[in-house]
Amino acid sequence: MLIPLVALAAAVVTPISADRIKADVRTLSSDAFLGRGPGEAGEDKTIDHIARQFAAAGLEPAGEHGGWYQDVPLIRLDRQAGATLALTVGKWHRSLALGHDATLSLRNPGDTTLAHAPLVFAGYGVVNAKLGWDAYAGIDMRGKIAVVLANDPDFEAGRDLGFEGRRLAFEGRVGEKFAAAAKAGAAGVLVIHEDAAASYPFLQVASGDALPAMVIAPLPPSPGFMLSGWLRGDVAALMLSHAGLDLATLKARARDPRFRAFPLGDGSVAAQGSLKATPIVSHNVIGRVRGTRRPDETVLYGAHWDANGQNGPVAGDGIRNGAVDNATGTAELIEVARAFARGPRPARSVVFAAWTAEEKGLLGSEYYAAHPVYPLATTAAVINLDPHVVLPAAKDIELIGGGRVSLEADLRRIAGAQALSVIDEPAIEAGWYFRSDQFSFARRGVPAVTFRAGRDLVNGGLATGAAIVADYNAKRYHQPSDAFDPAWSFAGTVQEATVAYDLGLEVANASAWPTWNTGAEYGALRAATDADRKAGR
Repeated sequence: MLIPLVALAAAVVTPISADRIKADVRTLSSDAFLGRGPGEAGEDKTIDHIARQFAAAGLEPAGEHGGWYQDVPLIRLDRQAGATLALTVGKWHRSLALGHDATLSLRNPGDTTLAHAPLVFAGYGVVNAKLGWDAYAGIDMRGKIAVVLANDPDFEAGRDLGFEGRRLAFEGRVGEKFAAAAKAGAAGVLVIHEDAAASYPFLQVASGDALPAMVIAPLPPSPGFMLSGWLRGDVAALMLSHAGLDLATLKARARDPRFRAFPLGDGSVAAQGSLKATPIVSHNVIGRVRGTRRPDETVLYGAHWDANGQNGPVAGDGIRNGAVDNATGTAELIEVARAFARGPRPARSVVFAAWTAEEKGLLGSEYYAAHPVYPLATTAAVINLDPHVVLPAAKDIELIGGGRVSLEADLRRIAGAQALSVIDEPAIEAGWYFRSDQFSFARRGVPAVTFRAGRDLVNGGLATGAAIVADYNAKRYHQPSDAFDPAWSFAGTVQEATVAYDLGLEVANASAWPTWNTGAEYGALRAATDADRKAGR
């Protein structure tokens, strides 16, 4: 635990302004910014606004070449019009409506054609040698499509089978399922969508079916792995029924580590489409408050500036403004930067980074973590700002992915000084720790925390706050309707930003070095860099 500073212990009020946050959210989420899509017309306006706000606050440019920006080379992948996907089991055949029945992501530039690719049910699609799980052991997956369940074997098991109980394990992430199937030789993966297991309604993935994908350049070759997608739950259940199978029974079978993938009778997939690959350069925006006594050590605040651009109109609206996700987090980042720039200079340097392309797979933060402007070995901590809903004042803060780092104890103490309790995130099955930018650093050993304003509201309690969150998740999350609301007070946002400011200020001034808790999965990576840091290497 960090040693609290006397000044901080006495200071409950911090210079965080709801009005300034509101003004930045209004600007960043306006139609003029066109949904802040990386490499799209709204990017230049977005990064210019952030850089101007950093400069006005008094930060120094901290990107490449003495400027505000770090170039992030990406490949934009656009599925061209006319793609098709169809399922066949025996005499049953269904051509799937993309964006309604299923989604389809093509993996290789140019034309992709699959005809009669056999369907194989692969359970949860989990491969973990340490735990003795391998859904594909002894199975020839070449040219075949794996049908997998969302989440991990523990999700509905009612007991811990080795995958952290109800909390989503790393292997339960969709990206890990794709990687495991590709390594096994599969031609593709279709994930059965269920709202609870996926942690979001099918609308969220369906409405984004036509959105471009992106990867960090250069494009990694994957000639054998050709496609991935989601199947709407009822469509998947119908397909399984024609193969003489029942989803509930299959899920029970798949919770056994001895489970192995098996053919879905004579089921097959046909797919065709074309993918256009376009190199683009997007940008992280980076500013710094230079430390006084240990300027080469860094506390890093981050928030992603991107939303989903102006692709895929819904109900006639083609701009995905991203007012909550993540204009609000970006506005918090700017406001916390202002607070640091106005206050006494801390001992350690404090860096503020607005990341690009989080919505495309944490790409901006991932690129920085692989090409850090400031070494990760001397980065004391990462504090990520990615609020999920704009809420009124609350009684609590929700900690995402808790139990990992020493900073969590400091977070609880600092929040407590503001009469805020810290609770674990309610939806632990959603795997939020892996779904935002702090993970790019955690997986490399940097202690990282992320948290959100809680939903137990001062006025209305938990029932009111939970209803606001549920409504946002169902109707606005990643939709064009995630738009600015002039009625928002940003009271909960101020609480979140204030706790983030106080926590970062304490880390920046303390002599202690944040650590991973005993047994935490990424602690060994940090230990490997500590010797270099202490030796000044």
